[in-house]
Amino acid sequence: MWRDDVLVVAWQAVRRNGGAAGVDGETVEDIESFGVERWLGALARDLKAGTYRPRAVRQVLIPKKQRGKFRPLGIPCLRDRVAQTAAMLVLSPIFEADLQPEQYAYRPGRDANDAVRRVHRLLTTGHREVVDGDLSDYFGQIPHAELLRSIARRVSDGRLLGWVKAWLEMAVDEDDGRGGRRRTNRARRERKGTPQGAPISPLLSNIYMRRFILGWKVLGYARRFKAEIVNYADDFAVLGRAPAAEMLTAVEGLMRRLKLPMNAEKTRCCRVPEEPMTFLGYRIGRNYRPFTGAAYIGTRPSRASVQSICRRVSELTTRRDALLPPGEVVARLNRLLTGWANYFTLGQVSPAYRAVDQHAARRLRQWLCRKHKVRDGKSVRFPYERLWTEYGLKRLAARTARLPWAKA
Repeated sequence: MWRDDVLVVAWQAVRRNGGAAGVDGETVEDIESFGVERWLGALARDLKAGTYRPRAVRQVLIPKKQRGKFRPLGIPCLRDRVAQTAAMLVLSPIFEADLQPEQYAYRPGRDANDAVRRVHRLLTTGHREVVDGDLSDYFGQIPHAELLRSIARRVSDGRLLGWVKAWLEMAVDEDDGRGGRRRTNRARRERKGTPQGAPISPLLSNIYMRRFILGWKVLGYARRFKAEIVNYADDFAVLGRAPAAEMLTAVEGLMRRLKLPMNAEKTRCCRVPEEPMTFLGYRIGRNYRPFTGAAYIGTRPSRASVQSICRRVSELTTRRDALLPPGEVVARLNRLLTGWANYFTLGQVSPAYRAVDQHAARRLRQWLCRKHKVRDGKSVRFPYERLWTEYGLKRLAARTARLPWAKA
């Protein structure tokens, strides 16, 4: 970890990802002013001498899709981010050999769309019984003792294991609700949870989720139910040929042994295509071909995903941004729309694209009317064609001819 080349690559990754400063207030600009080589050299000496100690993480609350709910995100100091990234560079190849093929998150050459394609493939080959699983605060519930035991099976370096334990138990600097800050340490007190936002957290979550997938196969459930798990981070689905209720009972038993509570309200059983399932933002179920009307099992962006992007478009075109130049507002919208469309590329995407295009154009037109004090808000001065050609608003429906359909 303290080798110069490893730390340089770790620093470049952290700098590229950006992010806010931690509790010490140190920024990338501060380090570059001080001298990157000197700063990395001091970190290397602390690591080598065993005097490195992680600092507290600064907690911020990120809004969830459900209105009024937030997800806590921890922001470690830059020094800790570089150290964790260096550890990840060393550990990832070791554990990549052990991770199961059913795991798709945070792995080279794999992404969420690959997981969706696998689900689609299983459904079209007869695995119609589905357990759509949901874990309650997976990252916050991973037990430390069991996780460290999984790591220690492959890593014998006591110093590195000590650092991983220290990263799991970092204190949290959070808002006290009265305009101030307070420092807590629930992770150390309860001996569970990985800090969301830390560079090493995705690897640790994959290592622990492997226990569930491996247990499913070793205990014979995969063979008994003719079922396969598809996992992406804390999302998973079990697709098999046995009744979904029986598979759910087996899943719940395994999760109890792993000390991971399931969300009973969001976990559901269904049979596709009689009922559609939702996985990683996609609705997978019965679709109809646009020209022949023939039914088939296909994918498309879920209703919740379309509603979510429309809400975010509305947030970028509010009255408080009326003083911004149109070019900046359009650039923000285009970045948002492009990112969303780059993810939702599988299956029948045209209807969703058209709905998002219409909403984005309508919101931009309303924003322009407010900015230029056009009272009627009609399309006479700002027709859609002008928004797309003159103002440069992205039109997602124009790119559907280049997009692949999900293949069985």
